[in-house]
Amino acid sequence: MAHLENLVLCRESQVSTLQSLFGERHHFSFPSIFIYGHTASGKTYVTQTLLKTLELPHVFVNCVECFTLRLLLEQILNKLNHLSSSEDACPTHITCETFNDFVRLFKQVTKAESLKDQTVYIVLDKAEYLRDMEANLLPGFLRLQELTDRNVTVILLSEIVWEKFRPNTGCFEPFVLYFPDYSIGNLQKILSHDHPPEYSADFYAAYINILLGVFYTVCRDLKELRHLAVLNFPKYCEPVVKGEASERDTRKLWRNVEPHLKKAMQTVYLREISSSQWEKIQKDDTDPGQLKGLSAYTHVELPYYSKFILIAAYLASYNPARTDKRFFLKHHGKIKKTNFLKKHEKTSNHLLGPKPFPLDRLLAILYSIVDSRVAATANIFSQCLRCWVSDLQRPHGAPCSAECFLSCRRTFLPTAFLELPLVCLSPVISSLYSAAPFWGSITSLVTLQLLTLVGHDDQLDGPKYKCTVSLDFIRAIARTVNFDIIKYLYDFL
Repeated sequence: MAHLENLVLCRESQVSTLQSLFGERHHFSFPSIFIYGHTASGKTYVTQTLLKTLELPHVFVNCVECFTLRLLLEQILNKLNHLSSSEDACPTHITCETFNDFVRLFKQVTKAESLKDQTVYIVLDKAEYLRDMEANLLPGFLRLQELTDRNVTVILLSEIVWEKFRPNTGCFEPFVLYFPDYSIGNLQKILSHDHPPEYSADFYAAYINILLGVFYTVCRDLKELRHLAVLNFPKYCEPVVKGEASERDTRKLWRNVEPHLKKAMQTVYLREISSSQWEKIQKDDTDPGQLKGLSAYTHVELPYYSKFILIAAYLASYNPARTDKRFFLKHHGKIKKTNFLKKHEKTSNHLLGPKPFPLDRLLAILYSIVDSRVAATANIFSQCLRCWVSDLQRPHGAPCSAECFLSCRRTFLPTAFLELPLVCLSPVISSLYSAAPFWGSITSLVTLQLLTLVGHDDQLDGPKYKCTVSLDFIRAIARTVNFDIIKYLYDFL
């Protein structure tokens, strides 16, 4: 078992438990085992490595790929059929529609000599997807040993706890095994084990220690950390390759790789570019202090008016409502800065986070910032106008949403028009409707998760939103429309 210990690091307790449950090849094992833990905690790797190393007959199925009952059952049966057939024989494809057929066909497949007198293991990865299938599927797998009268163990791998699986009608309880997250010491040991052969283990361990010092607070996913380690190691050892530093000159190596690690931190988990593209950027960039823009998220393309809507939303989220007169009213008169800034407002609004704002405030700010650049026609406020225009198609007297109706009237029409009946405004609305090519701007920004809807969109006082983008992101957006957003932010007065 020394070979197994070298393959599976920092999971000795879990491996020992699984080996005890498996027992000898001819022993009846536990009918079902439920293994859970966070992503990249070693569940799949440990299970697969243990079954392969011990050469136990097993079938591994990912429930994401087998998203229907038929695909799942046929995948298990055909893989088992492949195990039981000889290498020269070509196994026939098995079709299976229901779980009753699966039990019957499973008995036939496991009659083969190669599967007799030993435990067969069925491993179902991403087992949480079983909850979306037929109600009898999960209880059937948990009692498969009893239903088939065969030596079979079903292993369920999931990222959620067993309590989320348990049916209301009850079921056979599996053996539950928890895989905890790796500690920083575990990650250091596992990542250091992957050192390149041309460098010493101590040199690579020092690099991993620096990497974890930067990324451990924001990322503890072993897969992501391993990807980052491979991606940034060439830049770390660059001074050694050029002969400018030795392997023990840690300070110089750190200064060389530090800006690249900070830039990589902005794109953790995003995978916006491939490893080859990242390496090309690293080679082409001569000044490590001025890294080229990597994140495609900071250069997202939005329609012209959607950019102004996002800017207005950011200003509404980070400026107090009482400052709107100071920033957006053209003839606000003289306002002394001493009176404008409250003494108790010492904490930056950017540190406190975005505040929710109503839709009418967003539209007021939007009208103010686009007034000098474009004609304030209905293409800016199309998401409100659509709801209003739909009322024209209602039978006369049919009520619409009162708050939406009043909001849209105040938004689009002069004061003198507010008291007119809706039917009299039909020509005006039709002209505005025809000039509305940009439908659903706010809805699109919510879908892109640049804005967040706070509460329900059918609340009486109108929907409220929050702007979720960062300052760097909104400054990049503002530059594309030649808008100096810093002049309009309360925190930068």
